[in-house]
Parts: sequence; C-alpha cells; structure tokens
Amino acid sequence: MWKLLTTLLAIPLGALAAASPAHAIANGESVPDGRYPFAVKLIDNGIPTEDGGSRDSSCSGGLVSPHWVLTAGHCFKDADGRRVSRPVAEESLAAVGRTDLTGEGGHLVEVVEVRQHGKADVALARLDTAITDITPLRLNRKRPAAGQEARLVGYGFTKATATKTPDRLRTGEFEVSSVSTTEMGLSGASPKSNTSPCERDSGGPYFTEAGDGTAVIVGVVSRGPACPHTGADIATRVDAVAPWILSIIKSDLKTASPSPSPSVKKSTAGKPRSSAVAAPAAQQPGVPAALTLPPAALLSVPVAVIGLVMARRSKRRYRGRRRSNW
Repeated sequence: MWKLLTTLLAIPLGALAAASPAHAIANGESVPDGRYPFAVKLIDNGIPTEDGGSRDSSCSGGLVSPHWVLTAGHCFKDADGRRVSRPVAEESLAAVGRTDLTGEGGHLVEVVEVRQHGKADVALARLDTAITDITPLRLNRKRPAAGQEARLVGYGFTKATATKTPDRLRTGEFEVSSVSTTEMGLSGASPKSNTSPCERDSGGPYFTEAGDGTAVIVGVVSRGPACPHTGADIATRVDAVAPWILSIIKSDLKTASPSPSPSVKKSTAGKPRSSAVAAPAAQQPGVPAALTLPPAALLSVPVAVIGLVMARRSKRRYRGRRRSNW
C-alpha cells in the first residue's frame, strides 16, 4: 500500500488530470435518516459532450456555509474536459440534507455559480437559496498526519461496474496513510479494509467531529483506483485550501446565522478531534448564549466541570496510545 501511495504522490502535477476520478462508497454502510445533513448530492442533467450530445452525471459535496458547497473541481468540466468556473449542465441541482433521495426531506435547490481553485482539485458551488436549518461543516486548519482517522459520506456507486447510484447516502471510516503539500492519501478502515470511494463520490467530505459535536471537514475526495480496493485514495487537504475557501464564503458566514440542526450527531464514541476555523462565536450555529443558573445550582458546577475535564484527559491519553488525534 505504501509503495502504491508513494507512486501516486510522485506523479507530476501535469499528469494528475489524467488520473481517474474517485469512484458511493464500496463496502460502506447506509446512513440513518437525518444523519450528516451537511452532505450534498450535486446533480447535473444535460452536460454537453464533445460529439454534440449530452449526458447526466453527479458528484458529492459538503455544505460549508448557507450558500456554498465544497466539492471536487473536476465535477465541473466543459465538453472538452476542461475545468470551468460555471455550472456545466442544462439543469444543475443540489440535494442538501436528503439522506434518502426518494424522500422529500432536506432541500433541492439550484446551483447558480461555481468557483474553481487555481491549482487544487476543489471547487465551491453557490446555491440560489440559503440553507439556514442545517449546521455547515467547519474547516480544518491543522496539517493531517499518518494514522489519523476520518469519516467519509457520499452518494456514489457501490462498485466500479455499477450503472445506477444508490438512493441513500453511504459512509465509511478511513485512515490517513500519507500527506503531501496539498493532498493526503486515505485507506479504508471500517467497516472493511477495502471500504473505498467510488465513481460519483468525487467531492465528498472526509470529516471528524469537534468536541461540541460539530462536523469538521478535513479532506475532499479527488481520485483513486477502481473500487473496491485496499489501496489509497487521494483527497485534497482542506487545511491547505482553507484561506481560499474563507475568502469566498466569509461574507456568507457573517450575514447568515443558520439554526443548529439536531440531526448532526457523533458517528462513534471517542472520534479524533480536529483543529477548525469558523466565524466568531456570535455568528456560529450551535454556540449557546450566556447561561444563567440559580445560586444553588452554581455550587455543583465546579465539581461537575472538574469531573468532566478529568474524564476527557483520561480518554485522550487512552486514544493517544491507539492513534494520533487531529
């Protein structure tokens, strides 16, 4: 696996465009209704082709502000296969917070604008309607390291030979195996060692969860071998492109105050933590206002706080023996 990943990361940047896009998640698990509502399926109907015809396609993504979805740059290509900063289909839609695509939950909105990163395989897609009832992903700002774990969600195929994407969001857990300047390699960890992204998982978010339960995006699916496989898939590091993302979504974060979504839950107990960036506390979803307690209740607060701190320190020490934390 290390030999394969080293080879992939040694490919010149000019050759990366020729690599196969990452391929719903093979050997993953179906996501329960309402979980990970920040997950997005980008739907393109009527993409022009070189022969004058058209085709339909889709990608995955993650909501990073009320109006913006972070996804892979190669999800928006013109008929000549060139990445472009605009919607490429006759109809370009985003299903946000819709775990079951056959249902009516979440939102179905139009994509009206696309911003491409100048070098990395990431893009931001602007929605015509602000999503104010879902807590967006926060951005990781800490360099990843081998051995750290992250969860991935996506709407892609479940095997390379599939012709139809599943109707339900899928997920799996992955481990960082190597890190380069703007990318990282991740390999399947759970539920199987060959759990892997598939076609149309491109743009899907790799994420961890902060101490307050907020999901923190650490990577964006870019490319990899045909699924399923036990090798490494390549993702763009969010910490490496966070300044660019913030330069675009900053005003959106300042003007919108989305309500916290009760359906954002911890995926598993004791998941690694992340260093993340977000707007000031007064502007962030899920940040409580000042808490007022009766005098009698205040007496029990120091004891409870000390107990909580000691428990967390103990958990961190135990986790540290198994893997490094974000």
